[in-house]
Amino acid sequence: MVTAPALPAAVRCAWQAHPHGTPSEPVVRHWLGAQLRCAPDAVALARDVLGRPRLCAAQSGFDVNWSHSGDGLMVALGEGLSVGVDLERLRPRPRALEIARRFLAAGEADWLASLPDDARGLAFIRLWCAKEAVLKAHGRGLAFGLDKLTFREVDGRLQLVDCDRALGLPESWSLRELEPHTGYRAALAWRARA
Repeated sequence: MVTAPALPAAVRCAWQAHPHGTPSEPVVRHWLGAQLRCAPDAVALARDVLGRPRLCAAQSGFDVNWSHSGDGLMVALGEGLSVGVDLERLRPRPRALEIARRFLAAGEADWLASLPDDARGLAFIRLWCAKEAVLKAHGRGLAFGLDKLTFREVDGRLQLVDCDRALGLPESWSLRELEPHTGYRAALAWRARA
């Protein structure tokens, strides 16, 4: 696995090539075992009622999340933090603006519409990854609603500027956009556990 650079000590994230359609949990357990200094079979993973993976028992001070797309896998681990990660393979998104107008915040859709056609697809993926990373860290995922949080590009980086009260204050969230491998974009989000 390739580790994401320059993250705070309490946050770890890594990329691995992972063939589409193969189970990711064994790879995740192996990486978590190395991070938590235990055997992969000692990593106690369970799913909550919404299907989100959780670490149990001795590892309960940590939070884990992962995402796969195409032939890639991203795994994130946070100590004393809630973490979420989303990975997307870059490919043409001819309906990006239509999807944005339907599911994203109005200001985000307007921003995408203002971009040249050749830049819109990447901007859409960046927004999608950022939103999904936050929503996964929150624990509800996409079902919570992509329109319930708003990002704005500030100095070339996406910043959470508004969100539903259930997500807490926008400034409580940290986001790191990543390009973990050629042809992929990802976002990693975290905040202190409540």
